[in-house]
Amino acid sequence: MAKEPGSSKFQVDLRGHLRSKGVSNNLTHLICEIADASKYVINAVRTGDLGVAGTSNLYGEEQLALDVLSDRIIRKRLIHSGVVCNIASEEMETIYQAKANAGGLYSVAYDPLDGSSLVDVNLAVGTIVSIFQGPELLQPGRNQVASLYILYGPRVSLVYTVGDGVHEFTMNHLMEFTLSRENITMAPSGDIYSPGGLRNKYLPGVEQYVQYLEAKGAKLRYSGGFVPDINQILMKGKGVFFYPMLQGVPNGKLRMLFELNPMAFIIENAGGAASDGTRRILDIPVEGLDQRAPVFIGCKEDVAKAVEFLNSAPT
Repeated sequence: MAKEPGSSKFQVDLRGHLRSKGVSNNLTHLICEIADASKYVINAVRTGDLGVAGTSNLYGEEQLALDVLSDRIIRKRLIHSGVVCNIASEEMETIYQAKANAGGLYSVAYDPLDGSSLVDVNLAVGTIVSIFQGPELLQPGRNQVASLYILYGPRVSLVYTVGDGVHEFTMNHLMEFTLSRENITMAPSGDIYSPGGLRNKYLPGVEQYVQYLEAKGAKLRYSGGFVPDINQILMKGKGVFFYPMLQGVPNGKLRMLFELNPMAFIIENAGGAASDGTRRILDIPVEGLDQRAPVFIGCKEDVAKAVEFLNSAPT
């Protein structure tokens, strides 16, 4: 559910929209630098080598050549933006210090190409970005000053929030981002669910929740990519995504800093909710780059129902 921008011969571009929201010059510059970097990332996705880079990230996952290239593209733009002090990437083992003096600057955490293993079968992938004021990255997500994702699908779209509504921009034929949907909001509940993880590994409360969703007629829509699945729920204004705790994997799969916090910030600013089953995602302390958590994210009532089933199920 979204308010469409009024018809006009003049389209609203990303920089102009940020300024209209009263976003500071430095933060506007930073978000626009990330948007510009995405032009090179989408070119790499469309034309780049699908082979393996021959390296692994700090989680032991094999890095694809596109992962490495996308990381370098975005990191270079962040460094040269002049407004970033610390950088954390899902593909780097440590936090990179771009500037020692953090006064008036920002720290950025990002997943350069979430779902990159889907590129070789031509499914949508994306970039996820979290932005904090000052040098500290390891802090609760509620302290973010902005978050955004860029979806590389049939169309390239950028969705951002600075804590004042959620807005979508679409890349045009000139590779410029122009406003396509403003003040996107989510309904209290929906009829779509995107379930991650093997169902035979679900705990009783999660299994009961899935049965509840099936009984109310919710449709299963899962691509295997976090960005396209969240985008579907957000743009349709209804539904829930979850990657729960599993038998033997109590913390799920998705990472707090690079995936959960930025998406939770966006979804909450659209009127939705995000929980690990007991706590609001944005309230969870972040203590390391590799920290993970289960997640239930989407419409408020659907997330609340998940929490209800988890808390009432036998242990």
